[in-house]
Amino acid sequence: MIKKNDKIFLAGHNGMIGSAILKNLKKDGFKNIITVDKKKLDLRNQSEVFDFIKSKKPKATIVAAAKVGGIHSNNIYRGDFIFDNLSIQNNLIHGSFKNNIKDLIFLGSSCIYPRKCPQPIKEKYLLTGPLEETNEAYAIAKIAGLKLCQSYNFQYGTNYKCLMPANSYGPGDNYDTFGSHFFAANIKKLLLVKKNKKKSVSIWGTGKARRELIFSEDVADACVFFLKKQIKESIVNIGNGKDMTIKAYIKFIIKKLNMNIKIKFDRTKPDGMPRKLMDISLAKKYGWSAKTSLSEGFDKTVEDFQKNYQNLK
Repeated sequence: MIKKNDKIFLAGHNGMIGSAILKNLKKDGFKNIITVDKKKLDLRNQSEVFDFIKSKKPKATIVAAAKVGGIHSNNIYRGDFIFDNLSIQNNLIHGSFKNNIKDLIFLGSSCIYPRKCPQPIKEKYLLTGPLEETNEAYAIAKIAGLKLCQSYNFQYGTNYKCLMPANSYGPGDNYDTFGSHFFAANIKKLLLVKKNKKKSVSIWGTGKARRELIFSEDVADACVFFLKKQIKESIVNIGNGKDMTIKAYIKFIIKKLNMNIKIKFDRTKPDGMPRKLMDISLAKKYGWSAKTSLSEGFDKTVEDFQKNYQNLK
């Protein structure tokens, strides 16, 4: 059982999800949170990671560190995505195991599931069909990390839990034009359209693909909740149980920003998976559910963008 004075190693504390987890751990009263900047520790370097974990002796590890991006960067930089993520997670998971750390949270993604998965997606649908090609490299890396955790649980009796969030968004998101996820990319795009007083906006794809969103603070809440929980399953889906089309999300953003513009869909760009709606009945069985509405999460995200990223082009 994790106690408030136990050392918790949080890898990836500067990222969108990692920073939310750090905030949540502190709010929950954890006193000994271990973090390290990537400039001081390259998580792809096995010997450095092993030495760091051995010297710090944490009671638990949270793996929120990953190379992440949207549909464009996932598709174009496949080699980087599979190598970097395999390296990062293998070093952190095996480094934790080598140092007798029994408790670990590994963050995955809803993209691990097959492209034409039955909806809503149950944990048992993993590896039942082909993956979405545009994020296959990232998904395979995440599946490997999940299977590593499962295998250690089976062979060595560890308590390594893998949380699979829906599409995440929130403060500290990546707003790079080609590297961000769809919601962050379109928040930025529409804020710039409004700022520049343009009359129309071009959106990737057909707008028909459906996505479920979850606010970063809810993902963080799930991480801390399940860190303290003993469960028999290795994989738990994290979401809010609702989805909308990309077109509906665009209309939502436009309405929230009080804009009157024409939407143009660029059908030469890919849609990605047709639908990704998570079955969250397992998380609910253990007593966890998302708390943040889309409207509230959006407001916090836009406030963060305008405070920290308004000079982006």
